[in-house]
Amino acid sequence: MEFRLPFTPKPFVHKLAHHHHLFLAGSCFTEQIGAKLTNYKFKTIDNPNGILFNPISISENIISYIDQKMYKENDLFLNNEIWGSWNHHTRFSDVNPAQALEKINQSQKAAHDFLKKADWLIITLGSSYVYELKNNKVVANCHKVPTDKFNKKLLSALEVENTLQIMLEKLKSFNPTIKAIFTISPVRHLRDGFVENNRSKANLISAVHDIVSSNEDCFYFPSYELVIDDLRDYRFYAEDMVHPNYQATQYVWEKFTTACIDEKSLLIMKEIGIINAAKNHRPFNPTSNQHLQFLKTNLEKTVQLQQSNPYIDLTTELDFFESGINNF
Repeated sequence: MEFRLPFTPKPFVHKLAHHHHLFLAGSCFTEQIGAKLTNYKFKTIDNPNGILFNPISISENIISYIDQKMYKENDLFLNNEIWGSWNHHTRFSDVNPAQALEKINQSQKAAHDFLKKADWLIITLGSSYVYELKNNKVVANCHKVPTDKFNKKLLSALEVENTLQIMLEKLKSFNPTIKAIFTISPVRHLRDGFVENNRSKANLISAVHDIVSSNEDCFYFPSYELVIDDLRDYRFYAEDMVHPNYQATQYVWEKFTTACIDEKSLLIMKEIGIINAAKNHRPFNPTSNQHLQFLKTNLEKTVQLQQSNPYIDLTTELDFFESGINNF
């Protein structure tokens, strides 16, 4: 007897490869997938402004990278003696406005340079709700400022679609060959309410599917559906019952690699996985000849993989095994 209906996403016509540059933006689920891609040596940049949830902030920030906007002090705000940006995570905030601006503008330049050569833009949308200041500016991060300072608004599916479409048009002018993958975060924004969260996700899903159906270089990966409709069990959520746990994230990752990554890169990932496991191995006797041979064997594997795939950076792994051998 079956107690669940497994769901296998259709393979993409165009797939990610190790020689591609991958630009990721969006919710915390983006960062989880981005960390896995980085661990397997894909060339990535992940959320240059920090975590972003709503489509307006994601679109505005991507456009700011395209335009290489340089922030000035009047773009910052002061709260509790800390200077911050409404477009950035608190990690960019500082008691010194010049220091905050230096961090922000370094990130802006790096994002501009990477996006110009990026092969893929991967966007994970979290919520259709936005928080506006009195001047109607949508903020990407509320910085723990009291909620009565903002106006909370639910974007319609059409507003989400128009916002993303404007961004995509500008992006294609900036980088004509780039392709985009959209996905909806399975993180449940229950602070908005159960009904409200579902309304929010529905607007995102409707908007993204309209975009994908009208843009041949845009694709949809069903992260949300895999967790909500395939796994559909609270045991796949963390203790807060809001964020997918490790098992759920790993399940989505496995589906993502099968559907979205090309065969050659899958083989490379398998080899990198073996090298990573060897690098994380803790020997029972680190001074034994057996361990020395272990280091030499894995150094040879790493050298061969690096030589056959020069677009992958295995410097850290090479240094690790070489240092271990030299310390004998």
